[in-house]
Amino acid sequence: MMLTEFTIAGARAALRDKEISAAELTLAHLEAIADLNPRLNAFITVTDEQAALQAARADKAIAAGQARPLTGIPLAIKDLFCTQGVRTTAGSRILENFVPPYESTVTARLLHDGAVFLGKANLDEFAMGSSNMTSAFGPVENPWKRSGGSNAVLVPGGSSGGSASAVSARLAMGATGTDTGGSIRQPAAFCGLAGIKPTYGRCSRWGVVAFASSLDQPGPFARTVQDCAILLGSMAGFDPKDSTSIDLAVPDFEAACRRGVRGLKIGVPREYRADGMPAEIERLWQQGLDWLRDAGAEIVDVSLPHTKYGLATYYIVAPAEASSNLARYDGVRFGLRADGQDLTELYEATRAEGFGEEVKRRILIGTYVLSAGYYDAYYLRAQKVRALILKDFTDAFATVDALLTPTAPSAAFAQGEKMNDPVAMYLNDVFTVPASMAGVPAMSVPAGLDSQGLPLGLQVIGRPYDEETVFAVSQVIEDSAGFSGKPALRAGVPA
Repeated sequence: MMLTEFTIAGARAALRDKEISAAELTLAHLEAIADLNPRLNAFITVTDEQAALQAARADKAIAAGQARPLTGIPLAIKDLFCTQGVRTTAGSRILENFVPPYESTVTARLLHDGAVFLGKANLDEFAMGSSNMTSAFGPVENPWKRSGGSNAVLVPGGSSGGSASAVSARLAMGATGTDTGGSIRQPAAFCGLAGIKPTYGRCSRWGVVAFASSLDQPGPFARTVQDCAILLGSMAGFDPKDSTSIDLAVPDFEAACRRGVRGLKIGVPREYRADGMPAEIERLWQQGLDWLRDAGAEIVDVSLPHTKYGLATYYIVAPAEASSNLARYDGVRFGLRADGQDLTELYEATRAEGFGEEVKRRILIGTYVLSAGYYDAYYLRAQKVRALILKDFTDAFATVDALLTPTAPSAAFAQGEKMNDPVAMYLNDVFTVPASMAGVPAMSVPAGLDSQGLPLGLQVIGRPYDEETVFAVSQVIEDSAGFSGKPALRAGVPA
């Protein structure tokens, strides 16, 4: 088997049995990056020298019997996580040359557990987007192709598109992402991966460049549910540096994958049966419910009546928080500085030159809804609706253990499709946003292919801090689906 085809669990066992070395594993992935990244553009920065040193240390640790959960495992890090001494851009020109003097809590935990960092993955600028087309460093290509010989270049989803593309193409074994309104789950679905947004507060946001602080949550991508469980076990945990971090013990997520679903009640939210949903997504959703029923779960209809307001509420709350968070990029303290005759001109020139169109759009929306005369009408009302969305989930979880929905309303679309219609782009998050607004855990699992041979995902939503049940349900879906599709562009296959 090619080294890049190992799962994290498989590589972990092979490393400990001395069947492969961390140096060999890392080199194989670096060679894959050198081969495919010029086309996919999944990485903004490749840290090959650092990765080689980390791999050498991993081999020494394994030889000494001191291996940790991720010792020698090569990962991609979304370029939103601050990495000490390694450029962190957030996909924006305004941070193009920013080199943090500190390490984010999540990446520090991964390093502590022995992970090898291959580089920083591309993303939509400041995590704002559903296509990875807004990055200042160019769009990311999805390694999957439509069947029938189509040459259309597909998007990997966003904002964590570089992470998803890298893992799908076998350029990394796993990756970090962040999910604000679906930015882990939607790219996972588009690229045929597993990806989980944990409960808000499960993973520290300290050292992660902020988009919308009450929504952002780090989480992992991998090719299997078990691999995501392994990664989340290292990423999660209380952090006193993050005031929103929850002080709870980290469960054994990997063990939870083996629980099964017998006796569980799985809810089907009737509001997720959106008008115009493709028939193949509807069929896959029903198939997922059948798999869970066959595994011993009971299927229950539930209602989340405020779902229809989720997207509109999100696009008030998220831009409002973004406009506040991005006020710090002014050309004075750090990042890009453009010349101006006075302070006002310096601010204006720096932000005009440093921010892309989507970021400017969201800053304008956010500033508007927070302005005098509109705060009560928009932002305050949106927060009240957000509370109702959370109540919907709370009421549903009083009767069921988890929910099953589609992840996205379509498979991956091509670059250029939907690009000129911001509202159409925002609708990509229609199934993922409600769980983000409620702060509950949700995972996308690859469950089938559409008529053009592209991956489709199913979304499992759980109670707050009950990622264990989410993993258990997701594992049953993965086992039942037997998803074995591979992208056309991947390590070891001629591009």
